[in-house]
Amino acid sequence: MASTTRRRSTAADRRAVLEGRILSVLEELLCGGVTYTELSVEQIARAAGISRSTFYLYFRDKVDVLLRLSGSLKTESFAIAQSWRPCGPDGGIDGLARSYELILRHYRQHTAVLSAINEVAAYDPAVREAWTADQDRFIDNTAAVLEEEQRAGRTPADVDPRLAARLIVQGGGQVIARQVADGDGSDDALVARELARGYWYGVYRRPGGRTGD
Repeated sequence: MASTTRRRSTAADRRAVLEGRILSVLEELLCGGVTYTELSVEQIARAAGISRSTFYLYFRDKVDVLLRLSGSLKTESFAIAQSWRPCGPDGGIDGLARSYELILRHYRQHTAVLSAINEVAAYDPAVREAWTADQDRFIDNTAAVLEEEQRAGRTPADVDPRLAARLIVQGGGQVIARQVADGDGSDDALVARELARGYWYGVYRRPGGRTGD
């Protein structure tokens, strides 16, 4: 029985390693300047050092690979967003600005993947739906935070948590995507600070503070 468990573990490890290699190869090819639409399964498989038939043992097609990368990208950024709380250890407007900076840095490290996702989401329903579903996690988290703030009396009761959360996530997402696509990163801190100000004083309804805020 023990040997069977070891064999299954080894097979799972090999699968994880090969899947990770294919994911890395796709991102490397995109970073090298190849557009997603130009890429073929044959190119991905060759760069990963495997056959096309082996590729199809792990992924349905190249869209499946992009979806996995998309999920990984969102999982990491969600962890950053979820860790911020208005009154937490790294709360307040400064903590919120730092969270936006970290998210910008994370996406900037994966600019090519983000561009490919935005490109493909425009015409592929599966990618668009997956990206939208990931956004819903951010909206749910932000709405929950706003509801906590309302119960604590720190955010007015007339704020609609769900609507406000959509504005934060969808609006902020567009700003971040554009900043990563068009900017060189030199003003990421300023953009992060402006996003934080807009939501801290606008949606969370915090009173104005220091002039430097």
